[in-house]
Amino acid sequence: MQTDKEKGFTLIELMIVVAILGILAAIAIPNFMRFQAKSRQSEAKTNLGAIGTTAESYRAEFDSYTLQPDGVTLVAFNDLGWAPQGTARYAYGYNGDVIDTTVAGGFDPESTAVDLSLTPGVFLAAAEGNIDAETDAEDCWTYDNVRVLTNTYNDVSLDAVGGC
Repeated sequence: MQTDKEKGFTLIELMIVVAILGILAAIAIPNFMRFQAKSRQSEAKTNLGAIGTTAESYRAEFDSYTLQPDGVTLVAFNDLGWAPQGTARYAYGYNGDVIDTTVAGGFDPESTAVDLSLTPGVFLAAAEGNIDAETDAEDCWTYDNVRVLTNTYNDVSLDAVGGC
């Protein structure tokens, strides 16, 4: 006669499964966060390209890039007819004009605004924002009239304090 054996997992087997899941999570979560931050950088790239396109359209029509006069706010962006859509993770600037908003993540562009060119015949657009959970650094991009997109400070790959 056969006795019934109890079925189930032992405590050791369950602890091994929990340890394996913990190791996988420790590897996967930082990689996921990095990929998520990289995908957020596409906002800056896309919007700076859009600013560049509208700036070139403005130049084609008026034979110069719009400039931001001292002491006047939002003239350059109003002249271009460009504004960020939806919830912006970056603050944008164009030839001395900074859209004055606090963007997602609590980043205030007024505190570290990029020095934007006011030279006639050229334009410089900039984007800065905090795209990861850190509060001590921001991600910075510039785009100019010769269509050079530059990541001046990469918040994804750098863990140091700093910024634009």
